[in-house]
Amino acid sequence: MEKKALGRGLDALLPSVAVNQPIEASDVQHIRISDIVPNRYQPRHHFAPGELAELAASIRESGILQPIMVRRKGDGIFELIAGERRWRASKEAGLETIQAVVRNCSDQESLLIALVENIQRADLNPMETARAYSRMINEFGLTQDAIAQKVGRDRSSVANAVRLTQLHPEAQKLVENGTLSAGHAKVILGLESPEQQMQISTMVVSHGLSVRETEKLVESSLVKKRRTRKTQVNSDWTALEMRLQKKLGTKVHIAPRGQGGTITIQYYSAQQLDGIVETLLSE
Repeated sequence: MEKKALGRGLDALLPSVAVNQPIEASDVQHIRISDIVPNRYQPRHHFAPGELAELAASIRESGILQPIMVRRKGDGIFELIAGERRWRASKEAGLETIQAVVRNCSDQESLLIALVENIQRADLNPMETARAYSRMINEFGLTQDAIAQKVGRDRSSVANAVRLTQLHPEAQKLVENGTLSAGHAKVILGLESPEQQMQISTMVVSHGLSVRETEKLVESSLVKKRRTRKTQVNSDWTALEMRLQKKLGTKVHIAPRGQGGTITIQYYSAQQLDGIVETLLSE
C-alpha cells in the first residue's frame, strides 16, 4: 500500500500546487543562478561532494535535463522548491543561468514538495526525515495522520521517524552519518536517559552490535535500572523504620503495597503498649 501511494507522484499528493502538471516550453524560464536562494525548508542537509561533482560533469556535457522549481521571493530573488542538487551542481559546473519553472506555493507546500521529492528518490537520511516531519508538526500544526496522508506513508512510519528526534543529540549525529541505523536507534529510544542512550549507542557502534544484540543490551540496562530503583526504595523504607523504632522504642515494620501499605508496631507488654499509644497521641 505504501509503495502504491508513493508511486502516485507529487501531483497526487499535493494537487493544489500542480507540481507534476505538464510543463509547456513557455513555463520554463532561464533564471540567473545567483538570483536563486536555497529552500529554507529543504529537509536535506547533506550533499555528497562526489555526487555533486559527477552531476556537474554531466551538466557540462548534456545540460540540465529537468528544470528546477522555484517560487518568487520579491526583488528579483527566487527561492528553490525542488531541485537543489541540480542547482548546486550547475553552480559547480560554472553555469550562469538555469532552467526553472516558477510556481506559487505556501511555506507548508514548499516543505512538503521538498520532502516528498526526497522521499521518492530516497535522498534523505532517517534524521533528515524525522526533523522534516517534526517541522510539519511544530511549525504548520499538522498531525501525524495528516503528514502520513500527504507524503504517502503509513502513520506508524511517521510516528517512528518523529521519535528519532528524542535521541541524545550526539546519537542523532550517528544516525545522520549512517554509523547507527534507524533500527538500532528505535531500540535505544527505549531508554529514557539521554546519557544512557549515548552510552549504549557508543557501545553498539564500537562493538558492531546487531539490532537483536542491541535489544538484549537495552533490556539488560532496564532490568539493572529497575533493580537499582527497588534497592533505593527498600533503603528509604528501612531508614524510616529505624526512625520510628527509635521514636517508639520497639520494632516497627513497613510493608508498602502499591500506593498504600501497612505499618506493624510490635509490643511485648500492656505497659509497653500504653507507652507507645501515649507517644503517638502526644505528637
